[in-house]
Amino acid sequence: MDQNAVLDIAMQALMLAAKLSAPMLVTSLVVGFAISVFQSITQIQEVTLSFVPKAVAVAVALLVCGHWMISESVDFTNSMFRLLPHLLAGG
Repeated sequence: MDQNAVLDIAMQALMLAAKLSAPMLVTSLVVGFAISVFQSITQIQEVTLSFVPKAVAVAVALLVCGHWMISESVDFTNSMFRLLPHLLAGG
């Protein structure tokens, strides 16, 4: 197993992590921004007003994107298992 293979696997894993976390992070960012604008307009400073809608929005995003996230994870894991004999034979 050479250094290029390790770096390639690490890069693929980081890209997968970024792709899988993006739907929840973007959803939370958009909902948090909308709530912040609403709070600054109405001058309501309630903690639960910002937490509960973000939690609900992230849960909905997880329900919507969950199947895609699982299939991406399974595809990556299967490709790593297929690559394993090649990596072990090379070292």
